[in-house]
Amino acid sequence: MTTELAAMYRRWADVETVGSSPIYEGWARGIADDPELLARIAVLPPIKRQPNLLFGAARWLGAEAGSFADFRAWALPRWPQLVEVMLARATQTNEAARCAVLLPALAAIDGPIALIEVGASAGLCLYPDRYSYRFTTSDGVVALDPPDGPSPVVIPCAMDAPAVPARLPTIVWRAGLDLSPNDVRDAGTLRWLDALIWPEHEERRARLHAAAALVALDPPEIVAGDLVDDLAALVDRAPAGARVVVMHSAVLMYPPPERRAQFVELVTSLPGVTWIANEGEHVLPSIADRVTEPVEGRFIVSVDGAPIGLAGPHGQSYTALR
Repeated sequence: MTTELAAMYRRWADVETVGSSPIYEGWARGIADDPELLARIAVLPPIKRQPNLLFGAARWLGAEAGSFADFRAWALPRWPQLVEVMLARATQTNEAARCAVLLPALAAIDGPIALIEVGASAGLCLYPDRYSYRFTTSDGVVALDPPDGPSPVVIPCAMDAPAVPARLPTIVWRAGLDLSPNDVRDAGTLRWLDALIWPEHEERRARLHAAAALVALDPPEIVAGDLVDDLAALVDRAPAGARVVVMHSAVLMYPPPERRAQFVELVTSLPGVTWIANEGEHVLPSIADRVTEPVEGRFIVSVDGAPIGLAGPHGQSYTALR
């Protein structure tokens, strides 16, 4: 068990943190070589062993962003409190910047959209039409703003020039589905979402708070429910005349493979529904098998099971697939 866990932490360091978070890279590699910490993590339920959750819980409880040695010295005497937070909470990173890599798919849909996000957390990704974007291409920077003017939330993204959308989608109805919905108007919820942002990512932290303030003025409905058991009922509530779009980002890694398969079977069987996914390479093998370019730690953006682009995990880049 601890051997597999060590491999998981090393893989997470290699794929997720290199070049993005030296602090979390050091913590993950340190844990991978630490038999005592591995043994303590191994007794947790499988869904609670992930680095993001452990490190987010540590930051929530006040761990300083420093060396692994300092983290270890801080964590060991506080292990019961860490476990309590990890068992009570989940990784619900709500990264509004992922809207940038979903835009090429959303903007290509004609007519009004009824948008449903699975694994919505606080619903910040349900507002792609309310944010401003600055797409960096080989030809320069392309600005895209809402029709009523620039948004207080500005999302930068490096993108192939041909993939840059010419317009924002028209969203007439939006709703989320989450096992444990978050409300950004709650200070404790916002502090947890802040704790999940990696220490060096101050731009993401500022964007979280700006997006939360925007969404708090017109909060979405987020239904407490399961991605398989409760999705069809939410789809049925969408207004007539709108194209229903079911989307998700970095969500399907958490359910077990058989539950993922049930979700894919369901979402592809719902009539009149467009399915947009933004997930890691190993989450949906039937989609990943159709990608011929090296994924290199990026997410695969797909529409109705067909891959269309490779995206930075936090929405920082998008490369169109040809």
